Amino acid sequence: MSQQNKTEEGKTLPDPAELIKSYSEVAKRASQMMARYIDKKTKDGVSLPSDEMGISKAFMELSNRLLADPKKLMEAQMKLMRDYLSLWQYSTSKMMGSTAVPPVAVPAKSDKRFKDDEWQNSFLFDFIKQSYLITSGHLNDIVSETSGLDESTQRKVDFFTRQYIDALSPTNFALTNPEVVRETVSSGGQNLIKGFDNLLRDMEAGDGQLRVRMTDPDAFELGKNVATTPGKVVFQNEMFQLIQYDPATPQQFKKPLLIVPPWINKFYILDLREKNSFVKWTTDQGHTTFIMSWINPDEKYAKKNFEDYLLDGTMKAIDAVEQVTGESKINTASYCLGGTLLMSTLAYMSAKKDKRINSATFFTTMLDFSEPGELKVFLDESTIEGLEKRMHERGYLDGADMAGTFNMLRANDLIWSFAVNNYLMGKESFPFDLLYWNSDSTRMPATMHSFYLRNFYLGNKLREPGGIELGGVKIDIAKVKTPCYFVSAIEDHIAPWKSTYMGALLPTGPVKFVLGGSGHIAGIINPPAANKYGYWTNAEMPASSDDYLAGATQNPGSWWTDWQQWVTDHAGGKEKIPARKPGDGALKAIEDAPGAFVKMRLDKKKVAAK
Repeated sequence: MSQQNKTEEGKTLPDPAELIKSYSEVAKRASQMMARYIDKKTKDGVSLPSDEMGISKAFMELSNRLLADPKKLMEAQMKLMRDYLSLWQYSTSKMMGSTAVPPVAVPAKSDKRFKDDEWQNSFLFDFIKQSYLITSGHLNDIVSETSGLDESTQRKVDFFTRQYIDALSPTNFALTNPEVVRETVSSGGQNLIKGFDNLLRDMEAGDGQLRVRMTDPDAFELGKNVATTPGKVVFQNEMFQLIQYDPATPQQFKKPLLIVPPWINKFYILDLREKNSFVKWTTDQGHTTFIMSWINPDEKYAKKNFEDYLLDGTMKAIDAVEQVTGESKINTASYCLGGTLLMSTLAYMSAKKDKRINSATFFTTMLDFSEPGELKVFLDESTIEGLEKRMHERGYLDGADMAGTFNMLRANDLIWSFAVNNYLMGKESFPFDLLYWNSDSTRMPATMHSFYLRNFYLGNKLREPGGIELGGVKIDIAKVKTPCYFVSAIEDHIAPWKSTYMGALLPTGPVKFVLGGSGHIAGIINPPAANKYGYWTNAEMPASSDDYLAGATQNPGSWWTDWQQWVTDHAGGKEKIPARKPGDGALKAIEDAPGAFVKMRLDKKKVAAK
């Protein structure tokens, strides 16, 4: 029986022998993993780190500009020293018990890093916090106010300076985080050993690269506690599976609904749980709902292009829905990149005089890429060239690369908070369905993704009449007359709403634009029962997004109910038919939803697609 030690306060400390054993096991694992990593690098051929994005060049240019204006640099240093002197005065007053002097620097209300009471109550931790905030604020100011940098260089130094500042937050280090200090004392250091074990686990999962675990991947199973809306796969080809959901009402609208999700993520963001599932909600409203489940491509798909996603993707899905339902008019909805594809499909069909799409809905969809937000820092010629080189070497863009890029846009929330929890606190990640979906990465075919980046983001050719050609058709969005409903999110950092608004002005048919609250995910996955965020509507579509918002009316609750009123008119109004059951139509059921394609999960090395 192990002996236990107790502190003077009576707390039980861990057995030293057990600590030594745990440490030895962790050290052994670290040694083994390092040996495997070195062996792999030796076999692959060791190469120096590359700087595809030109980050070093950008910061060298920044340094040159700063040194060229020593007066301005001196002024910045003097301002920093002045704030430090103010901090010393504040800290001295606080140490003496005075509360009359206000703090020099306070975190933003949205900053969750300093929520622990010790950051305010403790003289030491308050001093550390304010020192960090003062330094980071001045560093940001120096970088952002440097003159003479071109736009691309300025974006890079601004973005990566913020990444550097976020990484050096005192919350990310054991000795300067009061929560970690308390846990270390309370557990006798077991949190750090467990955290190191978690670090090794995540590095092993990333084959030598750190992939921070955000949630417990074993806590969820597709079809069991996520993606649970019942249905059947009724069609599949090499690009996608088509799911038809079971009816939830005895009668349904005459015109069916086809949903086109992005292939950059998996479709079940629209079917996480019953209470926030968009597809479940649409079936409850009486829609015959279909959704596309894209293949998670490997190197065999390297030559697949954007037009393959159109011709063998959306067009085949439209054909299949028509076969199943017998309807020549269908309603469509789409999310993010899926919306970019859907609008391209509408323009293609318009040129072909194909009028089967009765209405189209676009969630956070960019069509005009002139203002892509912070993603633009990754979208210059040199960066794309480097990315293309890596993609064409293996035939695809690895899903982890794309996930890492998006996580950097919100590094404190999506990287550092989990690093602190997993590696410093030694805790396991909380089971969270949204983060499970977020970590369920998908690959991008090399040819398709290169076309997408160059023609849409870099060249912004989709908005130009005939700017791109797909399936022998010059795409012209202005010729799209289909009624469209656009919904975006006011805090979206992936598809900024002002950019999506510019795209909503391109089609020439009836258009309604709705602005939801929150961000790229929460602003869309916002069921009426939650009664959150609200949304803005405006009967007019002025040329300026600012004018749209100035004249808009804010409404409580979810935009889902507004969309349902809009789409009802395009779904046949009050005209209903007996509910359609999957497999009863011209196409028979292949397997139960959510199907095999979506179960191809990269971090578990499962290949479940047929």
